[in-house]
Amino acid sequence: MGKHRILILGGTTEARRLAERLAQRVDIEATISLAGRTVDPKPLPLPTRVGGFGGADGLVDYLANEKIDLLIDATHPFANRISANAAAASERSGLPVFALCRPGWERREGDQWMSVADVAGAVKALDGVARRVFLAIGRQEAGQFSAVPQHAYLVRSVDPVVPPLEVPDCRYILASGPFDEGDETRLLHENNIDVVVSKNSGGAATYAKIAAARALGIEVVMIERQKPAGLKTVGTVEAALELIDQMLPPA
Repeated sequence: MGKHRILILGGTTEARRLAERLAQRVDIEATISLAGRTVDPKPLPLPTRVGGFGGADGLVDYLANEKIDLLIDATHPFANRISANAAAASERSGLPVFALCRPGWERREGDQWMSVADVAGAVKALDGVARRVFLAIGRQEAGQFSAVPQHAYLVRSVDPVVPPLEVPDCRYILASGPFDEGDETRLLHENNIDVVVSKNSGGAATYAKIAAARALGIEVVMIERQKPAGLKTVGTVEAALELIDQMLPPA
């Protein structure tokens, strides 16, 4: 039997770590796919394709044409459409699939969270008196906060927010994690931030802003995850490697 062919839908730290481990395997030929939303992604240790598939139908065609044996969804916890397409493509093709998704953050003593279901809910939560807002949800949905222009915004993202927010007071920071709690505490304090808007992405790389907000007594509008797309899910790379060996016969 030849090598097993695996397609990883990537874009996360966990996807990168899984790619590094699979690149060392002589029994596996893996490819990692990126959606192309990050302007200049870091090189990966596996053959990489960039761009969408054209929905679930396009993904089904790709899996068949490339003779893929296993599909792994290691996309961002909020990449709901991609995860739904992965689940649909697996059902239509009969191909095994699972998700590698880090656990979400849990509320701790001292946290002042207002949990909302989505970005629209976060916008609604800010429909009130003017405050100083640290917006750290990425660039793609940041523009929705133009609907509440009374606030002063500090927006952080990996790539520029285009078009910029249509608000009178907004500053931008380009940066990617991991972030240090001390640095995040200084950032929030020096900018007199009243409220942090964040997605519950989980993991350690961006948690520092949550810890800093807790230490400073700052409210966090927390956008919670939607329910999973019906995929079997593991939370660590080690668990993913074990599941790969369970789902694929020895090569």
